[in-house]
Amino acid sequence: MTDIQLILASGSPRRSDLLNTMGVPFTVHVPDIDESRREEELAEDYVTRMAREKARAAYAELDPAKYAILAADTVVVQGERIYAKPRDFEHAQQIWQSLGAAKHQVMTAVCLMVHDKLSVKLGLTDVEFATITDAQMHAYWKSGEPQDKAGAYAIQGLASAWVKSIQGSYSNVVGLPLREVNELLGTIEMNWL
Repeated sequence: MTDIQLILASGSPRRSDLLNTMGVPFTVHVPDIDESRREEELAEDYVTRMAREKARAAYAELDPAKYAILAADTVVVQGERIYAKPRDFEHAQQIWQSLGAAKHQVMTAVCLMVHDKLSVKLGLTDVEFATITDAQMHAYWKSGEPQDKAGAYAIQGLASAWVKSIQGSYSNVVGLPLREVNELLGTIEMNWL
């Protein structure tokens, strides 16, 4: 299957950077889908559905004979609460108040679609933050970094100063669990190891 081209169905520069570290050639195609969570939808179901819908939308817009589609979606979960991207500063502040001095889980679903076959893997990472002060919240929001991030933070950026511990895949928290991606790409002989 090496003659097939890989499409990353994501506009996230962080996902592109991570995929580049694997040395896999790819092109970006961002599908336009509704990312609303369904009422009572569990985190795992939501993030998996989003990855699948992104892959299917890109698949419908491209020549399926030529491309393998890689799509992903990430959420931050704490108990029963799911934290996607913040709406505004007040929403981000509520998220940080919950995450501060507590543990949460980052969940990323990765989907590979080749022809009409879908394969999905789930990355899970536990993260614990230290206490976050109001001054830190204001300064972080003003940096512009958290606005488009699940859980209102980027572990690879300024919010790394809040991380007390991490158990699991760091790349998963950034937005693309590389071990799972490597396993999926191995099925089409595009993995790097």
